[in-house]
Amino acid sequence: MLQQTQVDTVIPYFNRFLASFPTVQDLAQAPLDDVLKHWEGLGYYSRARNLHKAAKLVSEDLKGTLPSDYKELQKVPGIGPYCAAAITSIAFGNPVPVVDGNVFRVFTRFWGIYEDIKLPATRNMLFDRLSPEIQDVNPSSFNQGIMELGALICSPKQPKCDQCPLSSDCFALKTNTIDDLPVKTKAKPVPHYNIAVGVIWKDGKILIGKRKADQMLGGLWEFPGGKQKETEFLQETVIREIKEETDLTVSIEKQYCSIKHAYSHFKITLHVFKCNYESGTAKSNTTDEIKWIQLNDIDTYAFPKANINALKVIKEEELSQTLL
Repeated sequence: MLQQTQVDTVIPYFNRFLASFPTVQDLAQAPLDDVLKHWEGLGYYSRARNLHKAAKLVSEDLKGTLPSDYKELQKVPGIGPYCAAAITSIAFGNPVPVVDGNVFRVFTRFWGIYEDIKLPATRNMLFDRLSPEIQDVNPSSFNQGIMELGALICSPKQPKCDQCPLSSDCFALKTNTIDDLPVKTKAKPVPHYNIAVGVIWKDGKILIGKRKADQMLGGLWEFPGGKQKETEFLQETVIREIKEETDLTVSIEKQYCSIKHAYSHFKITLHVFKCNYESGTAKSNTTDEIKWIQLNDIDTYAFPKANINALKVIKEEELSQTLL
């Protein structure tokens, strides 16, 4: 949970998650929909899917025991080099260095490394250079100490060099090049997309679809719709996308809201429209499953964050209409 998410945000999620899935066996036996619902709002849902796969592997194939070896750990879904190094060193005391953003910052400054830290070769080089250093010390203390040093002392801006235990031998401090390191190529401009979706009403129910497992946000539920084409009005996008995705013909009553949201590599504005069913039989042309549900039941389904924010508006508006 702490990958890509801050500690303060994670704590209540973590406590709820462990309350519902106290053992690896409980997690392995739980439906994926339940796991995703508990993860709802944390984002990067592939983490939850991989955690569920990992629990099944550990519970069923590895007899409840997580591997301790660095390379064997990386065979478990969701565990890459960084997590494997952290687990094997901190949980099992094996001398494997962790290389994360904090470690990059500390040692590119300390050793004067000017290679681009976005390149896998740079990570591998630093891993190889740190491997001898960790052999004769406590691996857990070494890795946690360096990560904390990077987080609290050797910060990206205005590092506290006067408090750093490595300052006497630091290349960047000696050469006054602290602000030049680490070297990281600038990210490309983040694209933005307009996404138009429809909340389709039919006989007091609304239609939701479950995204395919191999898609981004796979396993989560959403309203039918998609990306606006350059020559389209948003209303045209909704009608076209709904027809392509579900075979339904709809009419638009009004717009509920527009929600801005940022993912790791792009941004969207989600435009949500209230639509009325006109004709057709709903089909799951682009999703794993579709359902007509009562709005009151929607909280039992896991939705992406932008949809959750939209749902607050939809509920308020529909409740106000009911009270009129």
